[in-house]
Amino acid sequence: MNNAQPLANKVAFVQGGSRGIGAAIAQRLARDGATVALTYSQSPQAAEAVVQAIETAGGRALAIRADSTNAEAIHTAVNKTVEAFGRLDILVNSAGVLAVAPIEEFSLEDLDRTLAVNVRSVAIASQAAARHMGSGGRIINIGSTNAERMPFAGGAVYAMSKSAIVGLTKGLARDLGSRGITVNNVQPGPVDTDMNPADSEFAETLKQLMALPRYGHVSEVASFVSYLASPEAGYITGASLLIDGGFSA
Repeated sequence: MNNAQPLANKVAFVQGGSRGIGAAIAQRLARDGATVALTYSQSPQAAEAVVQAIETAGGRALAIRADSTNAEAIHTAVNKTVEAFGRLDILVNSAGVLAVAPIEEFSLEDLDRTLAVNVRSVAIASQAAARHMGSGGRIINIGSTNAERMPFAGGAVYAMSKSAIVGLTKGLARDLGSRGITVNNVQPGPVDTDMNPADSEFAETLKQLMALPRYGHVSEVASFVSYLASPEAGYITGASLLIDGGFSA
C-alpha cells in the first residue's frame, strides 16, 4: 500500500458529491489516490467545480447527473462509472435531504422524498455497486447522529430515515462480508455547510448540546470516510461510527 495515496488504483462512486460533505469526500478520496465519479441532481456547476478541483490536483473525476429518487438513474450512473473507469471499489452514499416540521403538519410529499433519498437510494446504490465489487470493496453510508439523539421537535421523520441506515448497514455487512466487502455507516453531528452554517442562530442552540462546543468541518468527515475506504480499515464492518463532537454523549 502506498502510504501517501492509500487508495491508489481504486475507483470510487460518491452519490451526492457536488456540495457540502459529499464534495469534500470526493476530493479527499481523490487526494488519497482514488479515481472518483460523483452524482448531482440540480447543480451541474457545483459538480463540475468539484471535478475541476480534483483534476487540477492531478486526479481523475467524472460528474454524472442522477436524481437519487430515480432507481434507473442510480443504476445508470453506477454502470457509467464502471464503463468509464473499468471497475468499482468504493461506494459512498452521501445524498441526503432534511425536512423539519411537527409531525401533525409533516406533508406526505416530504415524508416520501425523505425516505426516497435518505433510505431507498442507499439500498439501490448499494445493490447496484455490489454487483461490480470484488474483495476489498467498501460501502460507506453517511447517516447522522440524529439516529442516536433527536433533541429538538420536528425531526422525527429525518431521525427515522437515518435510523433505518443503521439497520441497513448491519444487514449489508452480513450480506457482503463473505465476499470481503465491508459496509459502514458514518454518523456526523452538526457540520458547517451551506445547508447548516456554523454561524446561524440554530447553530448556537446546537453547540450548547455538544461536548465540543463547535461545528465540525467537512474535511473532518471526509478524512474519516477515506480511512474507512482504505485497506487499514479492512476489519471494520457493520459499524455505525459517530463523528459528532459529543452531540450524542
